[in-house]
Formats: sequence, structure tokens, C-alpha cells
Amino acid sequence: MDEYFDVRCIDCGQSYGVNEVLYTCSRCGGLLEIRLDAGKLSSIVDTRLWCRRPFNVWRYRELLPIFDDSKIVSMGEGGTRLLRCRNLTRIIGLENLYVKCEGDNPTASFKDRGMTVGVSKALELGFKATLCASTGNTAASLSAYSARAGLKCYVLVPAGKVAVGKLSQAMVYGAKVLAIRGNFDLALKTAIQLCLEDSGIYLLNSVNPFRIEGQKTAALEIFDQLGFNPDNIVIPVGNAGNISAYWKGFNEIRMLGLTEELPRMHGVQAKGANPLVKAYRSMSWVIEPIENPETIATAIRIGSPVSWKKALRAVRESGGSMIDVSDEEILDAQKLIARMEGLFVEPASAASIAGVRRLVEDGVIDRDEVTVCIATGHGLKDPEIVLKICESPIEVDPNLEDLRRILMI
Repeated sequence: MDEYFDVRCIDCGQSYGVNEVLYTCSRCGGLLEIRLDAGKLSSIVDTRLWCRRPFNVWRYRELLPIFDDSKIVSMGEGGTRLLRCRNLTRIIGLENLYVKCEGDNPTASFKDRGMTVGVSKALELGFKATLCASTGNTAASLSAYSARAGLKCYVLVPAGKVAVGKLSQAMVYGAKVLAIRGNFDLALKTAIQLCLEDSGIYLLNSVNPFRIEGQKTAALEIFDQLGFNPDNIVIPVGNAGNISAYWKGFNEIRMLGLTEELPRMHGVQAKGANPLVKAYRSMSWVIEPIENPETIATAIRIGSPVSWKKALRAVRESGGSMIDVSDEEILDAQKLIARMEGLFVEPASAASIAGVRRLVEDGVIDRDEVTVCIATGHGLKDPEIVLKICESPIEVDPNLEDLRRILMI
């Protein structure tokens, strides 16, 4: 199957073999992406076969560049719920609003989609160890999949900046966790340098194009679940790999002749970590990194996103937008979706709800357009936030009269 894929630099177009170990272009330093040959693949892609397979990432086996099935490391990731949110409709004003619940994945975030492919590739290439820099979810996911694969795992996190729910996952899965004195951007720079100098460790941040291959399957699932592509995707943006992964997935559906319609991609950042929003507003193809990004949404607290160029391309090619929301809007949205729809999502996920609310108010999204918000991770990833923003339990004696008075029944 390797003849159906190659790796290309998004800047200079340099082509590489799909089994070469590269993280950036050796000619110009640009980001890499995996290209599929739709003409060749269309002859072997059979959607009827897809429908007979389990509803998970590997349903779309032909579109994933792993060539030895014995190396696949999977925990049934993908196949997440796509819920129509009729109660939120009354508040936000969208007739057809859906939420893709990526917290349903094995380690409770969308990162598992990328890791099933990325760790499988690490095994296929013969690596014995993996490494990532992380704000939390990547660390949790890589640690779990590396454990399942029997690989050593190393994780670099910004000291004091990772939610306890995510940090505890990486630790219990047995990864060696190192807290870097600095922010995520410094941790990622260090991780890349380590893997370039030590050829025995495989880097699995989203700069690795195989991560994106797994993450693109969420777009394929949305097409499967709706039976068509939506008008809009609203998605939180941190390191910016996920929005480009969705755009890649939707484009591949079109390239394979399954649809002609493509959604508009709308990225949402927090105001304290919004370099892509600033670049979008200034119509610039260059971002200015934010040295000390700050937001309550730890998963998107990134000031220098590595995949910024891919993300801006996805927004511009799709006719979408980039907006930012405040921490107050994020926390309001987190409580709103929990209390109106029974969905507990982490703050970064709630950014998409806060974002779609603004996009409707501003007339960017019409009220009758089919719109999917991406909830990237479960709320239990960051439980400390909830304890700060919600009412504390009321301590009472087990006395029925007192209970009736408090409950007003």
C-alpha cells in the first residue's frame, strides 16, 4: 500500500518516501504532510466495506499509511458520539447544532486518534521509545499507547501548567515525566532537538504527519454520521494540528468522489493565547508568537503553534474564520453545555461552544446552517476548574424538615 502515499513539504513541495523518518523538510525546514493518491485509492476504497467494519479509526484502513497490520496498536479509539443539541438551540439560535464528543476516546481526548496511527508507525519503523511535549492530553494519550505497544515513553510538560487529571494519566501509564521550567513552546522545541539528536526516540507531537492521519478520521466519521458534510466545523485551536487534520479529512472525502461539498472551518482560540487570530485579522501569513500565553483552557495555552501555517491554510481555503473568546466566555460555555445537554467537557472544548455562540451573534454562521462543534476532551481532564466555578456542596444534618426547607419541597 505504500505506493498510494508519499510525504510532501507544504512549502517547497519536496517529496519523501512514506517510511523516511522526518519531522520537517530537510530542504527548507517546512512542515510535512502525507498525500494520498486518490486516483489509485478510489479503486480500492469501498464504503460498503467501511460500513461492515467496527465504527472506529481503523474503519478507514485504506486511507491510513500503516502497511503492516501486525504493528497496529489500537484500543478501539474513534467512533465517538455526534449529538444534536436541541436544548442549546434555544440559547444559541442554531437550528442544526451538533457536538462531536471526542472525550469518548480511550484516554478521554481526541489525541488517541493520532496516537493509534503514530505509535503504530513507531513500531513499524522499529523504534523502542517515544517522546512528546505536552500541555496534558498528548502526554496522557502517548503514555497509554506506548504502554500498550511495549515502548518506553518520555514526556516533557511545562512545570506547574498541566491539569492534574491529565498529569496523573501520564504518570499511571508509566511514562517518565519531566517538568520543564518554561512554557509548552520551549518544551516542544526541546523535544524536537532531543529526537533529532537521538535516532532511537520517535517524536509524536503533531509536527509528525502520521499524527494528523489518525486525527483526520474524525472528519470521515462526521460524514458517515450525518450522511453529508456539514456547513461549518467549529474547533478549538492550540498547537493547530487538529483543525488542519479535519480539513484534510474532508478534502480526502471530496477527492475520492464521495461528495462535492466542503465545510467552512472556524478556529477558536483563547484571548490570552491567540497568535493565529491576530494573523488572521491582519491577513498575514506570518504569526507573532505570544511569549507567555495564559488561559484557563490549559489544552490550548500555546503561544507559538507549530502547525500555524496548515491551520491558516485550512481556514482560508474553506472560507472560514479565526476568532478568540475570553476565559469568562469559556467557563460560561462549559457550564451551559453541561446544564443544557448533560455533556461535561474540559475548558478547551468549551471554547468551541463559546465560539459558535459568537459566530452566530456576529452573523458569520446562519441560523439554519448545519454546524458541528468539536469537544476535544472530557471534563474530568481538568476537575479543579469545576470546583472553583460551581457551587460547593451544602453540608446538612440528615433531618427531613431541614432538607425540605433547603430544597423548598
